[in-house]
Amino acid sequence: MRAVAVQPDVVVVTSRLWQTTATAIRAPEQAAPEEGEAFLIDSPYFPDELELLPMLLSQAGFEVRGLLATHADFDHLLGRLAFPDLTLGVGEPTMVRIRAEPGAAQRELRDADAEHYVKRERPLSLGGVQALPVPGHVGLGDGELEIHPAEGHTADGLAVFAREAGVLVCGDFLSDVEIPMLSPGGSLAGYRSTLERLAPLVEAAEVVVPGHGAPHERNRALALLDEDVSYLEALEAGEERPRLPEGRDTVRQRAIHAANLRAVS
Repeated sequence: MRAVAVQPDVVVVTSRLWQTTATAIRAPEQAAPEEGEAFLIDSPYFPDELELLPMLLSQAGFEVRGLLATHADFDHLLGRLAFPDLTLGVGEPTMVRIRAEPGAAQRELRDADAEHYVKRERPLSLGGVQALPVPGHVGLGDGELEIHPAEGHTADGLAVFAREAGVLVCGDFLSDVEIPMLSPGGSLAGYRSTLERLAPLVEAAEVVVPGHGAPHERNRALALLDEDVSYLEALEAGEERPRLPEGRDTVRQRAIHAANLRAVS
C-alpha cells in the first residue's frame, strides 16, 4: 500500500490490488491540525492494509470521523473493516442498491478473497449505513464536501469534490489503468452523462483521484476524460478492436471492452 499527500489536507492510499484508492480528506484550518476531523472515501483491499490504515492516518493528523463510499461495488465498501464503529455514508441510489441486493457485497468479497487466498478476521458488516442526498453536501469542520451524481459504471455512484482543497474524488471514472467499464446496472448513456458532469469539476480541481490508478493533476485528468469520451464513441459504434488509450491497451482491458460490447448490444 502506498500513501501520498496530494494536498496538505488530503492523503490518498493505493492498494496493492487493482490499484484501488482510498482518500482521506481533513477539515482545513484546524486550530490543532494534528487532530483534524476527516472523512475516508472508499477503501484499500487487503486485511493488512485495512489494519494499518487507522494508525497511518492518525499519525498524519487525520482523525477519521466518518466513511463515504462512491458506490456499492464491494471493493469500495471495506472501510468498515478498518473503522467498524463509524457510520458509512452512501448516496441514496447506493442505498437502494444495497437494499435490493442484500448480501451481494459480502458474497463478492468472499469470492475475491478465495481467488486471492485472503483470510479475514471478521466479515464485512453494512449495518449503520446512512443515505445521503445526491446531489448534496456533507459537512466537514467549518466547510463541506460536495456530493455529485456519478452513474454509468453502475446504476449508483457519486463523486466527492473538496472544493477548498481542490481535490475531486470520482469513483470508477477517469482512471489511467482502466477503460470505462459498464458493470451490471451501468449504461453507456449514464457513463457519458457523468463524464459531461465531471468536466467542469475537473476544470475547477487541482487533483483528481480515480477509484483505481494514480491521482492526476488537472491537465492529465482532462486528457483522460477526452480519451474516455472517444472510447465511448467507439463502443457505441460497435467497434470490436478500437484503439485503446496508451497505458490501457492490455489483455485485461480488451476483455473489459468485450464485456462492454455485450452490455450495449
